[in-house]
Amino acid sequence: MRRWRRVWAAGLAAGTLSAAAATPKEMSVQTAQAQFRATPSFLAPVTGQAAYGDRLQIIEERTGWIHARAPSGKTGWMHASALTKKRVVLQAGQGPATGGASGEEVALAGKGFNKEVESAFRRQNPSLDFSWVDRMELFRVTPAEATQFLSAGGLQPAGGDAP
Repeated sequence: MRRWRRVWAAGLAAGTLSAAAATPKEMSVQTAQAQFRATPSFLAPVTGQAAYGDRLQIIEERTGWIHARAPSGKTGWMHASALTKKRVVLQAGQGPATGGASGEEVALAGKGFNKEVESAFRRQNPSLDFSWVDRMELFRVTPAEATQFLSAGGLQPAGGDAP
């Protein structure tokens, strides 16, 4: 009788482990809007979007990038900073949602630069003229133009496949 219990317990444990392994890993979108990209690069073409709170099935993970599938079936690469392992629950509130980052903020954070870093740099360097930096911030480059520039220079974006 004792041997049968051990066999039964081992079978139950194996079944539980295989069911856990078969359960897909999921993450929630934690930004107001997250972009699916064709390859794991900020310069890759945008292939779709996911909204705050969407649960995505994880297909593959690379350093800083996650290949994911939305419930709609849409797949693509998304920067890891746009996702969280926690389940995000949408609730009605009295005002606009706060705490989510915009896609632009996610891109800047991925590059290690944000408004706080800029403010600190300006405070530490009060004699520097930032007028050209301010003008450059007004330039708009499309992903197609960036890709053409990279191709012309024989460059490949770091951290991902060429777009």
